[in-house]
Amino acid sequence: MNPAGDDLTILYADDDLVVVDKPSGLLSVPGKGEENQDCVVARVRARFPKCMEQPSVHRLDQDTSGLLLLALTASAHRNLSKQFMDRLVGKRYVALLDGVLEAAGGVVDLRFRLDPDDRPRQVYDPERGKRGVTRWRRLGVEDGRTRVEFMPQTGRTHQLRLHSAHEKGLGCPIVGDRLYGSGTGPGQLLLHASLLRFRHPVTGRPMEFASKPPF
Repeated sequence: MNPAGDDLTILYADDDLVVVDKPSGLLSVPGKGEENQDCVVARVRARFPKCMEQPSVHRLDQDTSGLLLLALTASAHRNLSKQFMDRLVGKRYVALLDGVLEAAGGVVDLRFRLDPDDRPRQVYDPERGKRGVTRWRRLGVEDGRTRVEFMPQTGRTHQLRLHSAHEKGLGCPIVGDRLYGSGTGPGQLLLHASLLRFRHPVTGRPMEFASKPPF
């Protein structure tokens, strides 16, 4: 039974891990302040009493929707975290960009870092930034907007959002992006984690999950 007010979609669960389909606007982990305690982690821990205290293996931005993987045990957390660290996890995202891209696809390779004067915004910095690499392909054009699929090769904070918006990237912000585009509030970002591929931390068998974008 779901806790009151908990509409989080669980796609898969066993004794070691949980895969959820996160809605846009919900935090992945708790934030600062009492008003930011509702999140995927809190809801998963409420549903799975044996869940470890810090089950997050990776995160999605608050406004990004889609597939999120959490570990229920410490050993599963170590294994899954290493898969992410070693870039053994397959990830794909779908987004609508606020503009028309002529190219059919390509690779964005930019270095960027946190702007300490404007957290959590990331800024392009070819000297001190950390490298972010994203493969992408155009899926179609819809009413002056381009639907794209992203295949990130690294997992930097706001990587897909900055790679879309920056002039040295695609030059088209993701629709609804309140940091790098014209979004005005939470829950408007049209960026969805649509595929997640990894190996089960105990059995080693390949696992793959897909989620259709809600836009």
